[in-house]
Amino acid sequence: MKRVGMVLAGVLVLAGCAAGVDSKSGSGGQTPKELRLAIGGESADGYDPTLGWGRYGSPLFQSTLLTRDPELNVVNDLATKHSVSANGLVWTVDLRADAKFSDGKPVTAEDVAYTFTAASKSGGLTDVTALAKAVAVDNDTVELQLKRPQSTFVNRLISLGIVPKHAHGKDYARKPIGSGPFTLVQWDQGQQLIVQRNENYYGTKPAFERIVFTFTGEDASLAAAKAGQVSMAAVPSSLAKTTVAGMKVVPVKSVDNRGIVFPYVADTGKKSADAGPIGNNVTSDKAVRQAINQAVDRQALVDGVLEGYGSPATGPVDGMPWYEPSSAIQGNDPAKAEELLETAGWKDSDGDGIRERAGVKAEFTLLYKADDTIRQGLALSVADMVKPIGVRITPKGVSWDVIDKRLHADAVLFGWGSHDPSEMYNLYSATQAGVEYWNPGYYTNPIVQKNLDAAMAATDQATATKFWKAAQRDAQGNGFGPAGDAAWAWLVNLQHTYFVSDCLDVGKPQIEPHGHGWPITAGITGWRWSC
Repeated sequence: MKRVGMVLAGVLVLAGCAAGVDSKSGSGGQTPKELRLAIGGESADGYDPTLGWGRYGSPLFQSTLLTRDPELNVVNDLATKHSVSANGLVWTVDLRADAKFSDGKPVTAEDVAYTFTAASKSGGLTDVTALAKAVAVDNDTVELQLKRPQSTFVNRLISLGIVPKHAHGKDYARKPIGSGPFTLVQWDQGQQLIVQRNENYYGTKPAFERIVFTFTGEDASLAAAKAGQVSMAAVPSSLAKTTVAGMKVVPVKSVDNRGIVFPYVADTGKKSADAGPIGNNVTSDKAVRQAINQAVDRQALVDGVLEGYGSPATGPVDGMPWYEPSSAIQGNDPAKAEELLETAGWKDSDGDGIRERAGVKAEFTLLYKADDTIRQGLALSVADMVKPIGVRITPKGVSWDVIDKRLHADAVLFGWGSHDPSEMYNLYSATQAGVEYWNPGYYTNPIVQKNLDAAMAATDQATATKFWKAAQRDAQGNGFGPAGDAAWAWLVNLQHTYFVSDCLDVGKPQIEPHGHGWPITAGITGWRWSC
């Protein structure tokens, strides 16, 4: 995840409105022309898919070659079909002929080729570095030629919104033209984004002519919902138990997880490229990492910190098709945790409640983003849970600037979660060690690496899934999961919670990814007014 993504993760959503607009009722029972939503932070870099817009949710203004249905099955969008060559190097996509951009010009294979080429050169959040060349075979057929087989490339077809070659200039991010269900009308940065229905859209037309996305502080969101100023407001789970007249709480399952990444290597004095310290002499011990995983009561975290809106997490891909259940540990077992520490030589010799070994105390700092109440609650709770086993964790709320300098030497509470299994590769591959936020602990395991590489290089999804599962835990017990190397202590999977007008039917939302962008809008063309 790039830094801009992490900034967006800190923006909880939010509510506000312009005077004179009642978004909660239509005239005479009719569908209102306008909805007001407070469902996430704005994109600081604008709305250009080649720079990463839409990576964690619907691109809204653009459409993609493929998409996912509510069950996360891959289905066509701009594409009518796609195929992959036997060697996995050529992806051929046929396009629908009736798609137009919002300026009325047709979407062609030339636009698709241009978009993928531009994204591959931009270094944006949507990773298209595997692309060697994109070629428009004819007006409705494009070939995407890869440098190497990549099983996860299908997710690029799902996440990368297509931009018009003829109108992709320097101001595009602020004034996007696309073939999605909406067009951008006005962006008042830091305040609101106004969009209107794209009458050229080839798919199901949205029921609402105009939508206003509002951006204000967290304290205003609940107040705006109570005042009837918005038809939808995303709120943290701590506020979801509040009663709001005329609104219901809609909890949405997600793969949006929270977990602790441990420095995996010992402190030998090495420095990162940014001159930050690398290593920790406590968390580099597998017994400590496994003991913490055993001691944490994840269900208690869900019930307490998340107010019940979530589920225990055992890995980064819980519940996804490529999840390996045997990699998990079931429940919590403090006695087992103490046994692991005793066997590894961690003993409380001086009776101060903290174990030590060879003069090193079993204590370390856990960093979290200071203004994130959920991460704060998780960090404090985990510290309480491991104290009885003789491990002292000191939670510390700080800025991302501080985390940037310390993330290779201190444990950090991060959030991840994607529909794309390549996130597993980024979090656990030795090739990503120290690269941005991907593998800050410098985790490495040659057996795991071999399975990760095989999963990425597979030419079919079934083979890829086999290797993704083996990377978590193979038949010999090797793996990055909590039952193996325990490189992370995954804690909880969030449910995203929304206050939604009793009159607004949002259908069956997808299982949502990590909370960047506006994932709830993936089904926006199916939203209907029921009053």
